[in-house]
Amino acid sequence: MQNTATPTHCPYCALQCGMNLTPAPDGTVEVSERADFPVNRGALCGKGRTAPAVLSSRVRLTSPLVRSGGTLVPAGWDEALDRIAEGLSRTRAEHGPDACGVFGGGGLTNEKAYTLGKFARVVLGTSQIDYNGRFCMSSAAAGGMKAFGLDRGLPFPLEDIPKSGCVILVGSNLAETMPPSLRFFTELRENGGTLIVIDPRRTKTAEQADLHLMPRPGTDLALALGLLHLVVAEGLVDEEYVRERTAGWEDARAAAMAHWPEYVERITGVPVPQLRETVRMFCEPESAMVLTARGPEQQSKGTDTVSAWINLCLATGRAGRPFSGYGCLTGQGNGQGGREHGQKADQLPGYRKLDDPAARAHVAEVWGVDPDSLPGPGRSAYELLDALGTDIKSLLLMGSNPVVSAPHAAHIEERIKSLDFLAVCDVVLSETAALADVVLPVTQWAEETGTTTNLEGRVLLRRQAITPPDGIRSDLEVMHELADRLGVEKGFPTDPEEVFEELRRASAGGPADYSGITYRRLAEENGVFWPCPTEDTVVHPGTPRLFQDRFATPDGRARFVPVSHRAIAEEPDEEYPVLLTTGRVVAQYQSGAQTRRVDELNAAAPGPFVELHPRLAERLGAAEGDPVAVVSRRGRAVAPARITLGIRPDTVFMPFHWYGEGRANTLTNPALDPTSRMPEFKACAVRLEAVKS
Repeated sequence: MQNTATPTHCPYCALQCGMNLTPAPDGTVEVSERADFPVNRGALCGKGRTAPAVLSSRVRLTSPLVRSGGTLVPAGWDEALDRIAEGLSRTRAEHGPDACGVFGGGGLTNEKAYTLGKFARVVLGTSQIDYNGRFCMSSAAAGGMKAFGLDRGLPFPLEDIPKSGCVILVGSNLAETMPPSLRFFTELRENGGTLIVIDPRRTKTAEQADLHLMPRPGTDLALALGLLHLVVAEGLVDEEYVRERTAGWEDARAAAMAHWPEYVERITGVPVPQLRETVRMFCEPESAMVLTARGPEQQSKGTDTVSAWINLCLATGRAGRPFSGYGCLTGQGNGQGGREHGQKADQLPGYRKLDDPAARAHVAEVWGVDPDSLPGPGRSAYELLDALGTDIKSLLLMGSNPVVSAPHAAHIEERIKSLDFLAVCDVVLSETAALADVVLPVTQWAEETGTTTNLEGRVLLRRQAITPPDGIRSDLEVMHELADRLGVEKGFPTDPEEVFEELRRASAGGPADYSGITYRRLAEENGVFWPCPTEDTVVHPGTPRLFQDRFATPDGRARFVPVSHRAIAEEPDEEYPVLLTTGRVVAQYQSGAQTRRVDELNAAAPGPFVELHPRLAERLGAAEGDPVAVVSRRGRAVAPARITLGIRPDTVFMPFHWYGEGRANTLTNPALDPTSRMPEFKACAVRLEAVKS
């Protein structure tokens, strides 16, 4: 065990905050400030400060588990690995390779994500692989690809935000989801810039805003179109920019003009004067940004909604200019890198398309296989989970907890239970792992070296700080051992730097080109922004700011995408008259599999709740803390009432971190965006019921 501080990064959100880790004499690990990393400059939220608590053998898995007589019992590694290999082999022999599914996670390092995609396609020969990042920012990715020809969460560093004249923040409560980032917005206002927050709740982030718009959930598309209508009507279009740097304006303009302000007010509930004030604040300064998060993206029209916000940026000449543009605030720690290197159903490493013959040929050459042997695109995340037990008989799952995190979660739990065979690799015994036939305990962030890519597109080196406990192996070792047992003896190294060297070759020439990035550069330069096609730092130091000269389209022009408002998949009615929206709280993270095992975080956020307006509470006869049932067409959840004026009277909010009767995703709607295949987490029809004691 090392006795000196190791500079590394937080295991949680996409900020990937820098921190130092030092092993203490009592076997614990101390977290200390790392001021040299520009994203957080030493600041950490409670989750980051307490992250080492999950390293404790008190909460983490320490031995493989196998199911015996209906119970998970400790087993040796050889027995556990043999069982997984036998389960997958049996499924392939009886039902074909596509009956084997693989489900990954946005918390896996780039090396693990890359290897998992390779394992699925080369070892199992299955097309059925996707990951929980599909639930994170796939709509923003699809919108970015349509407009810019490239998907990177932020096309500029976070440090550009305080230098902008105005930022519109759509559907993000970053004061709770990524608290260290709030200082960029505080500095924005200190510098004279303005912050506009769009959210149906008066969140801690909205409290910092110069202007807070509270639209009805699921109406962000109409709101963006209404703002663009006003930009046109008030003569605020940057005609020269539109002419020189874009294509498709006339069709997008015509679509927007059908969304006049009074019509948009009726749809969204946002008063026309606030719409006009938003346009004024956004268009007056020389620079401005629109940043979206899960609010507008986790909808069955999320891609179109992102396109509408991008159209607003393009029409006003913002994208590809200093301190301006459209960006997405990625949620998961490696949500960006996780999809760039092969976990998504339709992608190969380097953000190459799986159905592109040239991309298949390039990656197949790196992998030493015939391009024709690579399967085609498979199902998206929810569709893959929905097919469990029917078309997909066995599942290998790494770093995800869909029993809590998937929409229509009770249904997905039943699909998982119906599998012939389930193997889970995780740090803790999550609710999903508890259903498995085999559970493998794997190393976590502080016990291994690997790279992640944060929300800025900055590739980072997360360094090993401590030695893992005896009996713990890395995901790379697991895939190496399984590949060997399944007849592929080469091509699955266990050293992360060796994997990264192969990833560099596989990504070379692709949209997400990492070929010029090395572990040495990452250590020396505090991260490198992709694309970076050469190791020569003089020739190419990386790309912190995209689109300054041209967009990543064949002609270098950004594309307007004409879109029109449409309703959410499930509007309220007499039986289900209220809208439910979901989100996170500051002390918990995602499905809570890790944070719910930290005493300090549980003390701050011990369980779920139902946030509702006093009018709704009065109608229901509920007081603060009373149990309230929220019922949708998919199920019922019960949690204490939290009554506040900071939410729309037609809306209730539930955080989604918990299992059991308060599981918010029991209620949510799996209606999918036709392009991104993103489920509609953020809006569904519910009714409220008082719960008698």
